[in-house]
Amino acid sequence: MVPGRYVRHSLIVRLLIVSSLIAVCSIGATAWLAAMTVSRGIQQAQGSSLANDSATYRRLLDYAATNRTWQDVGPVVSSLSTEAGRRVTLTMQDGTVIADSAALADPASTPDPLPARASAVVDPLAVDPALGAGASSDPIDARVVGPFALTSPERRDLEGFAAKILACVDALGGDGAISIAPSGRPTVETNSVAIAATCGVSLLDEVVPPTEAAALAQLESAVNACLSAQRTTTITLHRDLTWSTDAPLPLADQLAIPTCLKSSRQQLLAPYAPPAALLYLSSSTRAAPAHLDLSRANQLKIAALAAVVLLVAVGATAAAAHRMIRPLRALTLAAQRMTRGDSDARVQTRGRDEIAELGAAFNEMSAGREHMEEQRKALISDIAHELRSPLTNIRGWLEATEDGLAERTPELDRALLEEAIQLQRIVDDLQDLAMSDAGELRMHPQAMEVAPVLAQIRTAYSAQAAARGISLTTSTPDGLTLEADPVRIRQAIENLVTNALRHTPDGGTVTVTAQGEPGCVVVDVVDTGSGIEAADLPHLFDRFWRADRSRSRGSGGSGLGLAIANNLVHAHGGTLTAVSTVGLGSTFTLRLPAG
Repeated sequence: MVPGRYVRHSLIVRLLIVSSLIAVCSIGATAWLAAMTVSRGIQQAQGSSLANDSATYRRLLDYAATNRTWQDVGPVVSSLSTEAGRRVTLTMQDGTVIADSAALADPASTPDPLPARASAVVDPLAVDPALGAGASSDPIDARVVGPFALTSPERRDLEGFAAKILACVDALGGDGAISIAPSGRPTVETNSVAIAATCGVSLLDEVVPPTEAAALAQLESAVNACLSAQRTTTITLHRDLTWSTDAPLPLADQLAIPTCLKSSRQQLLAPYAPPAALLYLSSSTRAAPAHLDLSRANQLKIAALAAVVLLVAVGATAAAAHRMIRPLRALTLAAQRMTRGDSDARVQTRGRDEIAELGAAFNEMSAGREHMEEQRKALISDIAHELRSPLTNIRGWLEATEDGLAERTPELDRALLEEAIQLQRIVDDLQDLAMSDAGELRMHPQAMEVAPVLAQIRTAYSAQAAARGISLTTSTPDGLTLEADPVRIRQAIENLVTNALRHTPDGGTVTVTAQGEPGCVVVDVVDTGSGIEAADLPHLFDRFWRADRSRSRGSGGSGLGLAIANNLVHAHGGTLTAVSTVGLGSTFTLRLPAG
């Protein structure tokens, strides 16, 4: 590795460069923004957002909702200006000044011009929903009651009625209270629906005093006049400002009613509220602008502060980079050791960050690579052992025949043929496994019946089983089908049957059954053999694995049959599992999709 290239592409160098650039840009941008902000000073606010001055708006709205004119609003404006530290000005729609905190504070001075745009319109008959108090959707302030205000006798009568209802609520153990609306109308509130019904709380709402009735009739007349102008049917207006009609209305007519109701209410209540006023909020005319003092001393302070920020950023980045570089270098050295053939290369991991996860992943990869290498060596050794035995037998007998030590007889020919067949079987099994590993194992799936396959297997192995007194039976319901390659499925089941016959003692039983389950076909191969230790079950489908490593190839097989069966089943999208009890036998269960 070239040293110069290592330094130029070092992670710590790149982190330092990036950190320095960020710090320099941040310091420069902050210094420029601060200089521009301070040098321009405090400017007069132009149409300040009412979102920050909603309290001022609500105070003026409170005044407008409870007074008919703006005549005495001056003290309120002065108080708001003092509290907010801002100039508060209220004007009519035509620009006539109603009250100006600047003029009230210094009548002899000439106030500065108002902002070009008003901050808000204060109108109790058209409340701004974003700035008004409460969550009511009614644009008209509820405190503007106008002709709906009850007379003193009417209030006394309703309050007496409400008191009786409240006494009933209290007597029944309810939690009730009387609330008074701005119009003077009382309402009994309780949290129990049953008690409210028993005491007749709703009866109070049904009482309509003459004052309310007259105002409601006047409003209904105005609404119907508006609707008639739009050629819409008339309505009957109720005390709670809901309405009803004699017949169902089209959608367009239904939409016209709320508009006419709103405009009619505003016309009816207009004499009882002050006219809409424009609210201007601006900075105080006496605020002194601030200027940036770029003296030599201040320039040195700014430069020193910028240098400190830069040093802190660089130092923090260097510390973080060093902490990152150390495990990365250890990981690099371990990878180089692995490249040179050291299968024990590992890295120490500390912490729970991404680098620690990378180290843990490397250790897992190294352990997996070591395990694969051990498997490769074991596989080569097993293959050599399996091929050496038949080749040695064939060569020995042929040399003995050639040297005249043995005669060529039919028995010798059959023995040599069996050795050649065994050798061919091992080669074929290895080829199947190699094709399966490479994903080149060809399948020809088709609709097939399970019963004929099991019958063929029983016929093929019945003689071998009978020679040892083993009972080989098969069982499957008629019509059981699946979508699979018949040749490969038979090969997989034959491998299981061969394994079962090999491990079942003379006089035992081997049973092959098939049955259908929801979405799959299940084939069980059950034997009464010697069984398998629980510790050996996880290795059952490993290649060349035998529970008893001392067994010869002749009695124990090549150790490839179960591995091939497992690969064939998985190639069909199925599973192959085994359960076993030592001394009682084993059960291999093959599950295949029904197709």
